[in-house]
Amino acid sequence: MSAGKKIKHTAESAKGKAKQATGKAVGNESLAAKGKAEQVKGDLSQAGQKVKDALKP
Repeated sequence: MSAGKKIKHTAESAKGKAKQATGKAVGNESLAAKGKAEQVKGDLSQAGQKVKDALKP
């Protein structure tokens, strides 16, 4: 995985975790759900990129 993409996906996951924690702290379920969704999206993007890299000859 290229370093740029890895950083982008990791940042997306971290941003999602922060949103989720903030949403839980203030009792905003919508913000917490959006944060969780961003976190999952970042994690899935990282996993997909790792699969692509593993399949390259």
